[in-house]
Amino acid sequence: MKRTLVFLLTAFLWGTSFSQDTKVDTLVVKQDTIAPLPAEPVNVDTALRIINLNPFFTLQVDSTLIYDLQINKPSEFYFWYLKNAPIGVKIDKNTGLLYFKAEKPYFKSGKLKYDIPYKVEVGVQNLRDAKDRIEEGFTIMFYSTEVVISRLKPTIGNTVLLEEGDSIRFRVQCETGSFPVEQVTINTNQPISNFKSVTKCDDEFEWMVPYDFIRENDTARQKLLILQFIGTDKFRNSDTATVRVFIKPGINYPQKNQEHFQVSAEMKKYVTNLKLTFFVISTNIKKTKNTRTGFDITGSSTAMLGTIISSTGTSVSSKNMGKVLPSVGLTLVPVKEAVSPNKVQEQNTASQVRATIKRLDYMLTENMVIGDRDPDILAKTKKLREELKQSQLQLVDLPLVEFDPRYSQEDAEKYFNNPKVNKKYKLKVN
Repeated sequence: MKRTLVFLLTAFLWGTSFSQDTKVDTLVVKQDTIAPLPAEPVNVDTALRIINLNPFFTLQVDSTLIYDLQINKPSEFYFWYLKNAPIGVKIDKNTGLLYFKAEKPYFKSGKLKYDIPYKVEVGVQNLRDAKDRIEEGFTIMFYSTEVVISRLKPTIGNTVLLEEGDSIRFRVQCETGSFPVEQVTINTNQPISNFKSVTKCDDEFEWMVPYDFIRENDTARQKLLILQFIGTDKFRNSDTATVRVFIKPGINYPQKNQEHFQVSAEMKKYVTNLKLTFFVISTNIKKTKNTRTGFDITGSSTAMLGTIISSTGTSVSSKNMGKVLPSVGLTLVPVKEAVSPNKVQEQNTASQVRATIKRLDYMLTENMVIGDRDPDILAKTKKLREELKQSQLQLVDLPLVEFDPRYSQEDAEKYFNNPKVNKKYKLKVN
């Protein structure tokens, strides 16, 4: 019984072992029959490109940029170059080493500016194949921890002297510091109008001083206009430029020329009427003189005839007639005084009118305007006005002849300039 159990146990163990060996062999057979997986394709990098380009660089003043650019191919057959590079930016054409030192003189001279992006193009090309090339770009910008305020520089002195009617014109320039001036405003201590404003750098300020800038009731005969130009950048840093304009009363030449023309025209018209009046008065005096001369000749002839008859007459009647005739000549004298009295007043008036005409003609010539901007126009206009007023007061009782149908103005002018008339009214010194 014991032997039987041992045999059965041995047989069971041997069968189990055989079964496991069979399974392992079967698995091995199955693995040998599975097909292998295909290999993944490998992408070859054939297109030329820069593998480490930084698209943006920011540099501080006085700092140095050293950056080694690389490509995906052997660099011994390629050369490097730059386009639109700021001043000072360099690259090694063989190795692609980018170098730049942001020195202050570049910014002080205005060749470079702060906070302005500069676009730079960098390229690389194959020395053997011209088609094998590439160009890419990056941006470089500079900044400074030291803030330099931008300054305004007007193209005119700090103090200006003007007169009413003058104009002022100048340009407001900018000296750029760390940040450029973005806006310019104007402040004045007195309100002004009709001026050309300044809003940015290099704009022109233009203004004409009006003639009524200084009022007649102003106590000060000079005014001060303060112009303040305030420039600000984007960070509200500001700079102020001041221009002081001293303004004096000026001459309104268009208006004063018109006033002088009106006074001159009024005086010329008055002289013309005086000449016609002088012509009428002088003509009447000439007629009276001719009448009195006729009476004098008649009386003298009668007296002389009576003397001759009384001395040469042969009869008594003739001698008596000769004695009567001289008395007849004497009788004509009061008749002459009654018919043609002496016009002493008219004679004096004519002389005064002629002298007034001469004086006014001289004043017109002496005070004529020279050019459109005669500096003595005020004094000349005042002198003409005073002379005209004085002449009108002296001849206030004289009835002016403005029109006479018997005479024309040409006749009066010709008579006034007649040499015989000039000789008649010419003063004689014994």
